[in-house]
Amino acid sequence: MPKEFTDEDDQLLAELGVEVEVKKAASRTPKEERIIAGFEDIQRFVEEHGRVPQHGEDRDIFERLYATRLDRIRALEECRSLVRELDHQGLLETQAAEELPRIDDLDDDALLAELGVEEETADITELRHVRSNAEKRAAEEIANREPCEDFETFKPLFDQVKSDLDQGIRASRVIRKEAGFLKTDIKEGEFFILGGQTLYIAKVGEPFKAPNGETDARLRVVYSNGTESNILLRSLQRAIYKDETSRRISEPTAGPLFADQSDEDDLESGTVYVLRSKSDHPIVVENRHVLHKIGVTGGAVEKRIANAEKEATYLLAGVEVVATYKLFNINRAKLEKLIHRVFETAKLDIEIKDRFGNPVVPQEWFLVPLHVIDEVIQKVRDGSITDWVYDASKASLKPRVAG
Repeated sequence: MPKEFTDEDDQLLAELGVEVEVKKAASRTPKEERIIAGFEDIQRFVEEHGRVPQHGEDRDIFERLYATRLDRIRALEECRSLVRELDHQGLLETQAAEELPRIDDLDDDALLAELGVEEETADITELRHVRSNAEKRAAEEIANREPCEDFETFKPLFDQVKSDLDQGIRASRVIRKEAGFLKTDIKEGEFFILGGQTLYIAKVGEPFKAPNGETDARLRVVYSNGTESNILLRSLQRAIYKDETSRRISEPTAGPLFADQSDEDDLESGTVYVLRSKSDHPIVVENRHVLHKIGVTGGAVEKRIANAEKEATYLLAGVEVVATYKLFNINRAKLEKLIHRVFETAKLDIEIKDRFGNPVVPQEWFLVPLHVIDEVIQKVRDGSITDWVYDASKASLKPRVAG
């Protein structure tokens, strides 16, 4: 059974993007475990971004690492065999890669080097990489922050923006990027999210011509942690571009964060899916019409459930998709956590054996009628979902009691 965590632990882990999961008994060599761990990193990237990692100088350093690692796993048959059962996203389905040596012809160090995994470090995302001068200058400029002496002037602005985001009055929107440039302007009075920090464009200086001929300007940028920087506009644009998690915070009353149809400038973020199990487990059979798995994915739902019969999270049985909802400009992980919290009292408590005989408690399964799930999605759309909770005794939503 999984270790018990407090609410504070769960909240902290959620903020860090860490999911608590049952550890499986080690039955592989350390080399195989590291290869599998590297593949799972790639899977997490795909879950978060809704696409496979790609090569290119305009890509984040870790994305380039994952792209290289995926190429190597695809090219080495022994590696493909090792992770094939874990590949619910179809990452191995690609044209043949370049000819590479057989795994048997490589010692452990050579194999892990081929996969971009360091044997000597526990951090498998560490990449032996020499940054370009441009990357160094951008990193130095971003890091060159000072305490904001008049932060008390700006703090109410940050507090209001946080409140607006929580209530759905503002949205944190993905920034569209094309041909290596930001399709956006940076204007005085705007808010962005960069590196996990909210930043405010307090001032845009007079424009001037940079040595490369581009028009640039010096900015005063104030950060939510009480610091500020005197960064160049182009440097901030590059930093925002390279950070896959960067967001522009919209103006108030910018419209719903969740909808069946997108506006012209919206970017699709993923899909909420509702599944029904085909398992013959007695508890499932008895409650099949109200037992649903609710999740959020950035990829295709069909690929996600392709190997359901082999995965304990799907009760080791086939599933049918009974409902899907497209979502736009929203954090998938936070939305999923919100929906699961609403239905917490109806969570299925069942333990099954995985295909290796290990006990597993499947997650994301709830005893709730489909029409109530649809009602919750409607309340997510109109921004009122935080005012409601699920009453399992009546199989319906009820107003949340304040305090």
